[in-house]
Amino acid sequence: MTATLVPPIRIGKAAVWALGMLAVATGALESVVTPTLPLLQRELDMSPAEGALLSITLLITGALVTPLAGKLGDRYGGKRILIRLMAVVSAGGLVSALAPNLPVLLLGQVLQGAMVGALPLSFILVREHLPAGESKVAIGVVSGLFVGGGMVGTLSAGPVAESLSRHWMFALPTIAVIGSTVLVNRLMPHDPPSRSDDTGVDWPGLLLLSGTLVTLMLVLALAPDIGGSQPLVLGALIVVLAAFATGWTAVERRAASPMVDLRMLARPAVWKSSVLTFVICVGTSVAVYLVPQLLAVPTDEYGFGASATAIGFFLLPGAVAASLAGPLGGIGARRFGSRAVVTAGIVIMTAALIALAAAHTEVWHLVIGKMLIALANGLCVTALVTSTATSVDQGDTGIATSLVLVTRVIGYAVGVQISGAILTAGTPAGSDVPAESSFVVGFVIAGAVTALSLLVTRTMSKGVKE
Repeated sequence: MTATLVPPIRIGKAAVWALGMLAVATGALESVVTPTLPLLQRELDMSPAEGALLSITLLITGALVTPLAGKLGDRYGGKRILIRLMAVVSAGGLVSALAPNLPVLLLGQVLQGAMVGALPLSFILVREHLPAGESKVAIGVVSGLFVGGGMVGTLSAGPVAESLSRHWMFALPTIAVIGSTVLVNRLMPHDPPSRSDDTGVDWPGLLLLSGTLVTLMLVLALAPDIGGSQPLVLGALIVVLAAFATGWTAVERRAASPMVDLRMLARPAVWKSSVLTFVICVGTSVAVYLVPQLLAVPTDEYGFGASATAIGFFLLPGAVAASLAGPLGGIGARRFGSRAVVTAGIVIMTAALIALAAAHTEVWHLVIGKMLIALANGLCVTALVTSTATSVDQGDTGIATSLVLVTRVIGYAVGVQISGAILTAGTPAGSDVPAESSFVVGFVIAGAVTALSLLVTRTMSKGVKE
């Protein structure tokens, strides 16, 4: 007997705008740390390496949650999982708002990381309840509002933290997340599971990858402080890291439905895209971390003494460039091929990083340099995802692109943590201000590593041109 398929309930504009409001709120909550990181470091007495760890905790959680959210959405319905994820995000926002110290704030950021898995679930719901043409428009609206929310958070975090307190810069967007989640729950109909999945969730892979990433970040964060005084502790952490990474690799190679299909890395197009994404995101993240730190250095040293409000304003052009880079990268990949776009992006990024190492005595040097790096990163990542998606079979698209996206998060996390370690190592005893040379070293290393990726781009296929 054939089961009767029930057509999905069509949603109205109110439900789409509720998802859009949720995207604005989560985008704002995600972006409040970057412009206020120097302020948080002062108030919580953090070293640069600890500040780097704080700035990437949310992304690491997101890299773990995103593939899990998709599987659970398929099994139990997208709306159900989305609402539960947002409950976790709301709890994380409240923990961050009330945090008296760094460990509690890190816990809040871990919980907030669930928001990274929420955006793809929003897209699933839109596609489930709207015709193809309307769903594309709705997805564009939700994506644009998420970017817009990030800009709101970048601009508003400083004024809120300085006029009220750092607690309110987390509390206000969290309240907006809670309100918009209630609206989504009321206006969005439930969706049935899209397919049965007998393979289950790769829990061993998830746990081992979590251990690998957390241990890697601890090694990078603690190395400047304990590398000389407690080498045995650092050595033990490196052994634990190797054990986690080896175990995760073995489990993923044998799993029936792996969280990250490492066998896909045997394909040249996939491993080249992953290597390039990692290197490019390392270069990008160095600028993302170092530029606000340099802006905040006191004027009686060599910096600009910028407040959190001013830092948010100076970072805005980079956020705008990043939002434009995605569409530009897609257009460029279709017209000139992915390799041309990636090569151009790498050249722009390398030039900007080296320029920042040589010239960083004026605010506009940092603003323009950060803007060019954000633009180059967006061009490269979009072209690499496009190249990967079109180089594998249609059924493997999700697996291949997820590898690239996970690599993106790892590259970003490693770059930020290395930058924090460089500043920590370059801070003289008894001082809170790193030596200017440590910023130069960071920019030069990032530029050199980014430039080396041109050796890989030469071996890429040109990509599809229309």
